[in-house]
Amino acid sequence: MPSWTNATGPASGLLRPAETARETGLRRDAPVSPALAPFVEWYWSVRWDRTGRPPHRSEVLSHPSVNLSVESGSEPRFGHALPAVLVHGVSPRRFTIDLVGTGRVTAAKFRPGGWVAFGGRLPGRATATPLGSALGLDAARLLDAVLAEEDDDARAGVLDATLAPLAPDPPAAYREMLALLERMAADRSLVRVEQVAALGAMSVRSLQRLFAGYVGLSPKAVLARYRLQDAAATIDAGGVGDLAGLAASLGWFDQAHFSRDFRAVTGTTPSAYLQRARVS
Repeated sequence: MPSWTNATGPASGLLRPAETARETGLRRDAPVSPALAPFVEWYWSVRWDRTGRPPHRSEVLSHPSVNLSVESGSEPRFGHALPAVLVHGVSPRRFTIDLVGTGRVTAAKFRPGGWVAFGGRLPGRATATPLGSALGLDAARLLDAVLAEEDDDARAGVLDATLAPLAPDPPAAYREMLALLERMAADRSLVRVEQVAALGAMSVRSLQRLFAGYVGLSPKAVLARYRLQDAAATIDAGGVGDLAGLAASLGWFDQAHFSRDFRAVTGTTPSAYLQRARVS
C-alpha cells in the first residue's frame, strides 16, 4: 500500500531550479491534512514582480498530476482574466509559462490520479479551465476566501479547509496504482511497462486501463517522465560528467535515444541543458 508521506515523483520537476529560485518565491511546505493526504501531495505557492523587467520563463517537467490553483495578477494567464480558480490538466510535455507583470498563485498539487479519485472528472491534457462547479465547490466563494489572506500558509490553509470535508475513502484500485507509482518514481531500474505490470500482478492491458482512467497518461509515458525528471534533477545537482553513463543508468540503450527523448520533452538536448546548468 502507498505511504501518504511519500512523493510520487522526483522532488519538483522544476527545470533549472536555481534560476527560478532567484526570480520567484516558490514554496511547497504548507501542511496537508490527514483526510486529504491520500489525494493531495502538497500545496505550492509562487509570487513575482517583473515590473520594469523582462519576462521570466519558468519551465517544469511536471508530474502527471492535476493542479487546482487560485491565481491573481496584473496580466491574463492561460487565456483567462484574473483573479480566477483554475484546474490544470496533466501536461504530456514540459509546462512553460512566461511570468510577466505581477502575479501570485496558491495551488494544490494532487497526486497522480488523485483528482479523479477525489471525485473530479479528468480534465483535458495541458489545459487550464475555470473550476466552475466541479467537486460541488463554489468557485467564487473559494476565490474570495483565499485572496482575503495575505500569508502563503494561510492561503494554503483555506484550500485545505475547503477540500478536506469533501475527501472520500480512497478507492482500492487507486491505492494499488499509487503503490505502483511510488515504485516507478523511486526505482531507477524500472524502465519497462512489463516490469511495472508484474509488480502489480496484472497484465499490461489492465495496467494501461488503470492509468487511463485515473491519470490520463499511459504507464509508459509516466515511467519515461520519471526517468527524465531523474535525469534533469541529476544534471541540476551537478552530478553528471558523463551523459552516456547517465543515460545507461536510467534505462536508455544508447545516448542518441536518450538525447532524442530528453529533447522531445524538455525542448533542449541533454548536452545543452548540462552546459546551461554549469553556468547557472
